[in-house]
Amino acid sequence: MDIVKQADMGQPLTVEERDLVLINRWSRKALTAEEVYAFAVRLCDNEIDRDGERFTEETLEELAKLFEGKSGIFDHQWSAKGQAARIYRTEVVREEHILTRAGDRYCYLKGYAYMVRTEENRGLIAEIEGGIKREVSVGCAVERAVCSICGEDIRDRTKCAHVKGREYGGKLCWADLSGATDAYEWSFVAVPAQPKAGVIKRMGGGQENDLMEYLKDQPVLLNRAKQLEEEAALGRKYLERLRGEVLRLGGICEKGVEEHIRKSIADKLTGQELEALRDSYQKRLEDRFPITVQLPRHTEQAEMDQRDGAFLI
Repeated sequence: MDIVKQADMGQPLTVEERDLVLINRWSRKALTAEEVYAFAVRLCDNEIDRDGERFTEETLEELAKLFEGKSGIFDHQWSAKGQAARIYRTEVVREEHILTRAGDRYCYLKGYAYMVRTEENRGLIAEIEGGIKREVSVGCAVERAVCSICGEDIRDRTKCAHVKGREYGGKLCWADLSGATDAYEWSFVAVPAQPKAGVIKRMGGGQENDLMEYLKDQPVLLNRAKQLEEEAALGRKYLERLRGEVLRLGGICEKGVEEHIRKSIADKLTGQELEALRDSYQKRLEDRFPITVQLPRHTEQAEMDQRDGAFLI
């Protein structure tokens, strides 16, 4: 799963001896403090973003190792000419007094970057120091996008039917991005998607709008994608109705269980599990209240006349 996350630029740094030791690991020649320009960047954090996703604290720790030595480019255009800076150190910064929307402590991945001072990048350095170049985003890959409601991969619609940004039983649904496998690069970008941990998606991120944009020049595939999205919308409506039916039947069969508990359980179930539970409730109701056939009155009278017919004169 390829993703691109966006965040704010940091502040220029004073280059100390310990910084030079780390910087020179990536340089072919020993650089001096006068030859380099160093600055800090907030790469990504664990807050829920506008796409209803967030990095876990563990994923940030994994990315911290992967981003060391990665180049900074412009607008995610990968080319040697566009490489402007390199990260020489990272750390995960924790702010104990701030909580995320998920309810845990806020933390972010901080990168320390450097560039060699040249005539060509004097303008870029001036823009960083002047606050014009303020936003960066990262390109990386993760293994899973875990649903906060059911714990399944939210991209696997056979196991998870929840929608990011919606609430289920009073709990917000989002996806935890976990299992970092690679860090591609970090990029200077023009416009932030949101403060601190904005987001831009690439293909592979499971975002429908990006898929439509990607297929706009391929009408056959675009029409098929739209058809699938319509079918998915119908499927979501069916699941909502099914979940409501299960809650109604459960209210009859499980009188000792409070409604909010039943709703919390139903929100975590897949479509197949909801259907199985509905069928189970219906069977219990049929066993508890069996259907009896009552003969019409004229039929009862006809049977009585037939029994008494032998005694009629």
